[in-house]
Amino acid sequence: MPKRDGTGPMGQGPMTGRGLGPCGNGMRMGSGRGMGRMFGMGRRWTKTEEMSILKEEEEMLKEELRQVQDELKVLNQKK
Repeated sequence: MPKRDGTGPMGQGPMTGRGLGPCGNGMRMGSGRGMGRMFGMGRRWTKTEEMSILKEEEEMLKEELRQVQDELKVLNQKK
């Protein structure tokens, strides 16, 4: 959830994302890339909108990677 403010992806509210992160218990609940953005469903995004969406997704993925790396560090310390 961007900014952890409860607004969900693109301000659409909770339960609108891909089910990643602590709120979704790390489970992929979406149908994968694109479904949440309505690609192929009659809505065409401008290049600027698409770039903004992809940058936001990039930040979410970076945060997810940081969380996974932190969990791995903790597990390695418990050995």
